[in-house]
Amino acid sequence: MSVLPARLEIVVELTFNGNRVGCGTLRGDSSEPIEAFMAPARPTITRETFQFFKDLGRHNHKEWMDANRERYQAAVVQPFRRLLEEMTPTVLELDSRFDTSGRTGPNFSRINRDIRFAKDKTLYKTQMYLKFSVPAPGKRETGQLYVGISKDTLTAGFRIYSGGKRKESTLALIAEPRTMAMPKWAAKQKKRLGRRYESYWYTTVKGEWTMHQGWPASPEDWKKILAWIVRRKFVPAAASRASFPRKAAKVFRDLYPLLRFTSLPE
Repeated sequence: MSVLPARLEIVVELTFNGNRVGCGTLRGDSSEPIEAFMAPARPTITRETFQFFKDLGRHNHKEWMDANRERYQAAVVQPFRRLLEEMTPTVLELDSRFDTSGRTGPNFSRINRDIRFAKDKTLYKTQMYLKFSVPAPGKRETGQLYVGISKDTLTAGFRIYSGGKRKESTLALIAEPRTMAMPKWAAKQKKRLGRRYESYWYTTVKGEWTMHQGWPASPEDWKKILAWIVRRKFVPAAASRASFPRKAAKVFRDLYPLLRFTSLPE
């Protein structure tokens, strides 16, 4: 009696906590259990990241931060570096000029607050941003694709700020002339994205930064705009799902045309 050769089977098992992929050998037409399963895909961000920012908000002083440096590395720094690694292929596919060096500043926001000129005098920021931009001449501010996490908020989107001097900014040198030449551009973006994304922008009124809800659609808006943010808000629990990097990548692909139009001299 001949024995049928063994064959390798790859099996996907649907579970309540996520899918598992396993492999094993089945002999003949038998249906023996799979021999081993790989663990479910590991989430990049966990609830511990949000909890760290909550605790930092309650204990925003140097002594607490010094005592929790290892926790900060495990709950914030390392997860954000893993997220950088997961998002890098997407952003480089959009534009190979994106900075993906993994440095604080170009890719990660600083947790230490510069309190010299800030109204908020707490030492540490209770949020962190992963951000991607194409370096601009003279180190001026330029458009970014970003993921932001705070104690109770998770967002992904696009943002651009004027920086110190608006007349020398990317907003003034690139975005404003283009919107003057194509006055219907912002309205078209609102039609394309408005149902899925929140948009708001800033000007100064009597020397104070003032938020404007909606889309800066008119040419007059672009003559005075100081910042523009287009984002999608997620429930914090979404960050703990293995699918979140894919959802953030979808946001980046949707919003990259905003960055290209407002920021890139091509």
